[in-house]
Amino acid sequence: MAGKPKLYYFDGRGKMESIRWLLAAAGVEFEEEFLETREQYEKLLQGGSLLFQQVPMVEIDGMKMVQTRAILNYIAGKYSLYGKDLKERALIDMYVGGTDDLMGFILMFPFLSAEDKEKQRAVIVQKATSRYFPAYEKILKDHGQDFLVGNNFSWADVHLLEAILMVEEKKSDVLSGFPQLQAFKARISNIPTIKKFLEPGSQRKPVPDDKYVETVRRVLRMYYDVKAN
Repeated sequence: MAGKPKLYYFDGRGKMESIRWLLAAAGVEFEEEFLETREQYEKLLQGGSLLFQQVPMVEIDGMKMVQTRAILNYIAGKYSLYGKDLKERALIDMYVGGTDDLMGFILMFPFLSAEDKEKQRAVIVQKATSRYFPAYEKILKDHGQDFLVGNNFSWADVHLLEAILMVEEKKSDVLSGFPQLQAFKARISNIPTIKKFLEPGSQRKPVPDDKYVETVRRVLRMYYDVKAN
């Protein structure tokens, strides 16, 4: 019997958070090893565990997987969250890609200066409400189903809920003009595995704080300033 997947990353969101979300949605228990020192990171490098010299890295089914999208593809396929045919998979890829674009505006937010954070907050809300949320609102309205693809729960639904909650952290009423997405958020949040992940004490990570930023900078030797998009 295969052991639990093991995740190697920082004790924070970053690129690993979507992997945590997808495993949790699939009802899969996982372990984590948090990188806190440069020495830990260099040990992974020297041991050949990081193919492209970067994290996230996930040990699963005898593999040491890197590249976030490859990891997510594998988990989605393994746990039947990737559609029933090639067409559905293409739609899931397309919707996940759009959500990834939105998340990209948020990923580096913790590393910005205070001044740039305020500028970026406005950019995030503007992009969400003028480009991305209208698209998903239309998808849900046009097909009248509970889920984004094939009326079955998929990776696309998990990813979108994660993005919605991230944007709401920047502006709590951001869904006020999107009734379909409000209903979607309520539905997906109440799926048992998702509901469990959203409860206190789960492996879901909080909004990144200064400690997380300092740890990432130290381990990866990020000495440059991140600029807003």
